[in-house]
Amino acid sequence: MFPNSSNLGRPSFPPKHQQHSSFFNKLPLNIPPALLSHQQIVDAQFNIQNAALSRALLSGNLATLPTVTPQPLTYGNGSSVRTSVAPTSFRGRKRLSEQSVPYDVKRQRFHSPHREATVVNQTVPLAEDRRYSFPGSSPSQPFPARYVPDLTGCVPPLRDTSFSDPVETTLPVAKDKLSQQVLELFQACQQQTCDLNRKELCRTELQREIQRIFPQSRLFLVGSSLNGFGTRSSDGDLCLVVKEEPVNQKTEARHILSLVQKLFSTKLSSYIERPQLIRAKVPIVKFRDKVSCVEFDLNVNNVVGIRNTFLLRTYAYIENRVRPLVLVVKKWASFHDINDASRGTLSSYSLVLMVLHYLQTLPEPILPSLQKNYPDSFDPTMQLHLVHQAPRTIPPYLSKNASSLGDLLLGFFKYYATEFDWSHQMISVREAKAIPRPDGIEWRNKYICVEEPFDGTNTARAVHEKHKFDIIKDEFMKSWQILRDKKDLHCILPLRTTIQKR
Repeated sequence: MFPNSSNLGRPSFPPKHQQHSSFFNKLPLNIPPALLSHQQIVDAQFNIQNAALSRALLSGNLATLPTVTPQPLTYGNGSSVRTSVAPTSFRGRKRLSEQSVPYDVKRQRFHSPHREATVVNQTVPLAEDRRYSFPGSSPSQPFPARYVPDLTGCVPPLRDTSFSDPVETTLPVAKDKLSQQVLELFQACQQQTCDLNRKELCRTELQREIQRIFPQSRLFLVGSSLNGFGTRSSDGDLCLVVKEEPVNQKTEARHILSLVQKLFSTKLSSYIERPQLIRAKVPIVKFRDKVSCVEFDLNVNNVVGIRNTFLLRTYAYIENRVRPLVLVVKKWASFHDINDASRGTLSSYSLVLMVLHYLQTLPEPILPSLQKNYPDSFDPTMQLHLVHQAPRTIPPYLSKNASSLGDLLLGFFKYYATEFDWSHQMISVREAKAIPRPDGIEWRNKYICVEEPFDGTNTARAVHEKHKFDIIKDEFMKSWQILRDKKDLHCILPLRTTIQKR
């Protein structure tokens, strides 16, 4: 896609004598700054023929798939990605996110001998021949040997050059109908490697362009794309780190983002569309990448997002029931229109923390407090270039709680419908329990209080209207009652539609 593919993921850096900040000398380009193979680049394509594809696939008549003339998709440097000249076909179990496929075709059946082959190391698989570089390193130098991951932990390393002896974590066994539905939805909708590669390709290109304005900056991919809870349709979250010191979000961050928005709407308009500056508490630029067809949110120096990405990634993989449960809750909330902070309901981040909190507070907990058990690994003052290494050696959490996915989902709805005291309690994953609400101004007149594990802010502050809060509570109550009586996920979340949307 780029003229010099060997330099992918390696934007040029000033010589060491010109680098004024030791902070950026140690900072990785991203976590990970993965180089992309030719095939992965080809995977990043427009959904040019979506309508015809969808009709053919939904009818089951693959012979009617049209032959499409390849169209070049370009980033700002003029390099292009070409779509395949052959009709689109399934590559094993990986499907492009824009394809609509009949529900029965998409399902991974539970009697399949392959269903337990899911290994957590495949979340971010990296080819053996990939190379990495840090700022100031030699372009030809491979990834330093000291970063070879310790595979004794359960969290998939992001920096492997190969997985010669991976630690496998199979998905939980689903014996009842509700648990099977939860697991089936998870397998159909979880983010695939090709989805992550598209986001990483865009991050790499944007970093190269932004560094023309801010030479010492680094662009990080954060959030659900890397924390283990992403879906096929997840947006991309980017954090632009311009300096080691904090940035005033009301003034400095907005100014920086205004320059980024101008760059996107002028020089990069050939592949970045609809760049909007959103003046929120943490301002962002929202935009869509035409090449990857992904919506992105870009913030400046909101480094807590880098820290919580790897805290959540650890929670995602230390117990194999966590990821399926979180994904189903996110899909449920989205379907019931209570998963949009911009409209006064719950953010996906708050929903994830709510699930983790519930699993921590069971009579026999399924999750611990990682910040209590491993304080050094999740130190909020840890330098950013070390944050990604923390989860690698943390072992699986061995809970005595053998509850099925179906029972846990039902319990989740019951907990927030009948047990949690919204008026007096705050959800705290850091403490692994519900704690009394603080008396600070940020917590007054707030209907839902969810503590951010690192900076202690309220991640659910968007829920500031009583009628929105009542809607959220009502959805928990109705879903608990229906699921308790029916034991059928389809009664609260239409599976066919959800899987087709993904």
